[in-house]
Amino acid sequence: MKFATEAIHSSYNPDDHNRAIMPPIYQNSMFRMKEIGEQIPFRYARASNPTRKVLEDTVAALEHGAAGFAFGSGMAGIDCVYRAFLRPGDTIVAVSDIYGGSYDLLTEVYALWGVNVVFADLTDPANLDNALAGHENVKMVWLETPSNPLLRLVDIETLAAKAKAAGALVGIDNTFATPYLQNPLDMGCDIVFHSATKYLCGHSDVLMGVVAVKTEELARPMRTMMMNTGGVAGPMDCALVLRGIKTLALRMQRHCENALEIAHRLEAHPAVEKVFYPGLPSHEHHNLAKRQMRDFGGVVSIWLKNDSKEAAGSVIKNLQMVQMASSLGGVESLINHCYSQSHSGVPHEIKTAAGIKTGLLRFSIGVEDVEDIWADISAALDAAQAES
Repeated sequence: MKFATEAIHSSYNPDDHNRAIMPPIYQNSMFRMKEIGEQIPFRYARASNPTRKVLEDTVAALEHGAAGFAFGSGMAGIDCVYRAFLRPGDTIVAVSDIYGGSYDLLTEVYALWGVNVVFADLTDPANLDNALAGHENVKMVWLETPSNPLLRLVDIETLAAKAKAAGALVGIDNTFATPYLQNPLDMGCDIVFHSATKYLCGHSDVLMGVVAVKTEELARPMRTMMMNTGGVAGPMDCALVLRGIKTLALRMQRHCENALEIAHRLEAHPAVEKVFYPGLPSHEHHNLAKRQMRDFGGVVSIWLKNDSKEAAGSVIKNLQMVQMASSLGGVESLINHCYSQSHSGVPHEIKTAAGIKTGLLRFSIGVEDVEDIWADISAALDAAQAES
């Protein structure tokens, strides 16, 4: 099946659920056993739930993996991956321009537990060679592409091959791309993660993380860790994300179309210093994006010429339709001040070195009419420029 069809029909058979067209919500914590030791597929909801199982199987199918896992939040999903495969004394090499929450988890939790955390600019594959040669016990390489918030790309296939040759697992945050735009397991990765709060759900009403793994061998430690730590997603949330996935292809197509048009217009606006969007020929990784992705996504970031918190705040205050929020990927257009929001816990010097300035704004371009989106953004930029 093609993607749009698979997103609607994979991993669910109505005949198994009284012919219900949509997967039912099994709001159950436990399931009846008729005798001691009876082997039934569902016994206790921390271990498994029928609604969650449909979602997990759907995510695995869309990412071409062997198994999927759904968690109560994105951070719970990333944490389960790290817990399942990292031990004190191990080394993880992660992209330097990593999501702020992932940075905090690695530096404030795993580093304190004895995991050697190394950040490297993996846009240059040679830097991975140096990291692998310079550190012992590299057990995992953690990628994020496109990255949050500057939409930088890494060469997944090249980096995965280097990591695997050194005996390391390769995990990747695929949130911005979604399986509609790229399938990292097909490019050599072992583990793929999504904040399903974003595009997979798509309607800003669920908090969830999902993981797909390439092999059953990798699935076993994930199941054990998920069972032991218990950060599972509830059935209501699973049903909402399943509903969202059914329109993922439609929404992502519109997100991409709108984002490309907005990015082109932002490049021409006098208040904008630089636009970050992989679909623009000016983007440093545009050619890699054309080779590695099927389209370019719905997030556009900009540097304001007036690089200040005051200028960024003025743009935000002058917006009428586009709303300031801490997340992205919904049908509505959103704006984020990454310096003080998504990367607030990252030290100032690291943020600025990564290009996360006080005058950086990240737009999650929604599926509204593109002319309405642009009218709001351009008016806010004009007003902010006049105020300065």
